Amino acid sequence: ISLMSLDIKPDDIVITTPYSFFATAGVIVRLGAKPVFVDIEPNTYNLDPDKLEEVLKKQPKYKSKCIIPVHLYGQCADMDRISAQARKYNVKIIEDAAQSIGAKDKEKSSGTMGDMGCFSFFPSKNLGCFGDGGMVITNNENLAEKIKILRVHGSKPKYYHSLVGGNFRLDALQAAVLIVKLKYLADWTKKRQQNASTYNQLFEKNKLVGLVRVPFVSPENFHIYNQYIIRVQRRDELLKFLKEQDIGTEIYYPVPFHLQPCFSPLGYREGDFPEAEKASKETMAIPIYPELTVEQQEYVVMKIKEFYNR
Repeated sequence: ISLMSLDIKPDDIVITTPYSFFATAGVIVRLGAKPVFVDIEPNTYNLDPDKLEEVLKKQPKYKSKCIIPVHLYGQCADMDRISAQARKYNVKIIEDAAQSIGAKDKEKSSGTMGDMGCFSFFPSKNLGCFGDGGMVITNNENLAEKIKILRVHGSKPKYYHSLVGGNFRLDALQAAVLIVKLKYLADWTKKRQQNASTYNQLFEKNKLVGLVRVPFVSPENFHIYNQYIIRVQRRDELLKFLKEQDIGTEIYYPVPFHLQPCFSPLGYREGDFPEAEKASKETMAIPIYPELTVEQQEYVVMKIKEFYNR
């Protein structure tokens, strides 16, 4: 709906990361536009601003319409540098803040630094409803009004359609759930941050830092840890071992966009985005939910240590 509000049309170019949940790139293609990927930073896993400018220089200015930076795992991308390049090349920014509600970069909240910010309320998110849901925010009155019209099949008033929209309304029941849960979000975030700190200390205490790379946090970032991502050697073997110990794990994400079969017409090849490809083979998430106890975290770390001591 954000892309629709910008009148993104077939053959327009939308620039984004190759390393995110599929919807980030899928929505671009569904509108007939062309996704152009920019590799990620090796430490934050977010879109690399240095590589972004290289890509912007190569694209026809009249074709490049939008950048979608993703604030992955709960940490904001480098929005100062991304925004500067967007202004230079006259392109809009839609922040994919699906995993970063409450995160900040230099005291600026996730979703407020571009033209629009998009949030997900899927149950697995830090603030989740009972089903599917999401939110778009903007300080542009014209875009806000257009989005409100698009969300109800493009109608205003009812049954009179100035635009072709869709059913993008948040169900009232889901909204009610979110209103109740919102008051707990700050406490849940604090607990996730405490759990992350505990993990960091436990990995260091158990001399696993060389084998396990813990999340890097940019100095001026407020990380809300939608996931706690570690980078490890022999990742797939470790996943199998932890599963046998009844420890939940997940890979976010095993195949970058440019290597997905459905995007093969874009012409990308293996090796085009080396950092995204490496991350897809070396990273994994371990439990970070607010109710996690210190004892449970100690168990997770001890089992990881046991794996590498075998």
